[in-house]
Amino acid sequence: MAGLIVHEWISRIGGSEKVLDAMVDTFRDAEVLCLWNDAPDLRYPGRTVRESWLARTPLRRSKAAALPLMPATWRSQTAARPDWILASSHLFAHHVRLRNAPDVPKYAYVYTPARYIWTPELDARGSAWLPRLASPPLRRLDRKRAQEPVKLAAISEYVRERMRATWHRDAEVIYPPVEVERIQSVEDWSEMLDESEHALLASLPRPFVLGASRFIPYKKLDLVIAAGEAADVSVVLAGSGPEGPRLRAQGEAVSVPVQFVHDPSDALLYALYQAATVYVFPAVEDFGIMPVEALAAGTPIVVAPAGGAREIVIDGVSGSVAAALDRESFAESIHRCRAIDPLACRSRAEVFSRSRFALELKDWLHVRTDVKAGGARA
Repeated sequence: MAGLIVHEWISRIGGSEKVLDAMVDTFRDAEVLCLWNDAPDLRYPGRTVRESWLARTPLRRSKAAALPLMPATWRSQTAARPDWILASSHLFAHHVRLRNAPDVPKYAYVYTPARYIWTPELDARGSAWLPRLASPPLRRLDRKRAQEPVKLAAISEYVRERMRATWHRDAEVIYPPVEVERIQSVEDWSEMLDESEHALLASLPRPFVLGASRFIPYKKLDLVIAAGEAADVSVVLAGSGPEGPRLRAQGEAVSVPVQFVHDPSDALLYALYQAATVYVFPAVEDFGIMPVEALAAGTPIVVAPAGGAREIVIDGVSGSVAAALDRESFAESIHRCRAIDPLACRSRAEVFSRSRFALELKDWLHVRTDVKAGGARA
């Protein structure tokens, strides 16, 4: 079947882009449609990747400013008639309709109902004046459009519950793909590093807990530092972002060593996972790719008491769910993780492999499509 894969916008890095990569690899005959593509030289060479009219305007540089125009843009697309449409949606991609083929069966793989308009408390960008002004009518429209897909899939039970509350639709849960096989194919990732990376890894204090993500407020990396201090263990933070200066100042003020690794390569990140005693993930996320990567490397994880990352952990077997979002609870969980078997972590990670995702996605998508849009599950 020749299908059409629809994605909001394509960035150079991002968790949803990793899922899109797996979708494109799974359905190799499908075309790709997005609002704009910021990685034309990086993703899908030789594949047809079509952009909307927004790509030719300055609005592509401001998602908040483009937000009110996105629903209508998704309704005005045209393409050679596909057999199906798979929308990879965290905002409005599930609104998509082809003007020349409005009856094509549509499926939506959902990372979250649009945080900008439904849960702005979880995304500060939704508190800007334009999204705030546009939210009430957009909520009504979004709920209406969410009735159209033949089937919905959610990336976690956490997101599934949010979809029920906002859209009044149920969904299957298909956990997103993680590069488990790739990570586990190398016994010691430190052997894959170049000379400078190897020296950096060797310079890190041991033992250490690891926090790795973008340096932005809702990732709560300040809590990783605080928990490390409370647990009396060194901290390594890997990534970059606007919170960097504040985190560095905090790191200089605490009683344990705190070291930063700027934008590590995949190989260095995987080596950091393997070297860490525990990977700490305090963000309340819809799922959590990086905690699974840490498990694949054999490292136990500590996650927040709320959010989709809870579904990754078997408490006491592959990690620990902190009792609360505070330094003492996370420090206690760090101590609990020290006795966990790395083999149990690696085994748990296999549940979230890329090969598993491809099989589940095919099973979910390749079903009879003689159901009415917005209605029953096939």
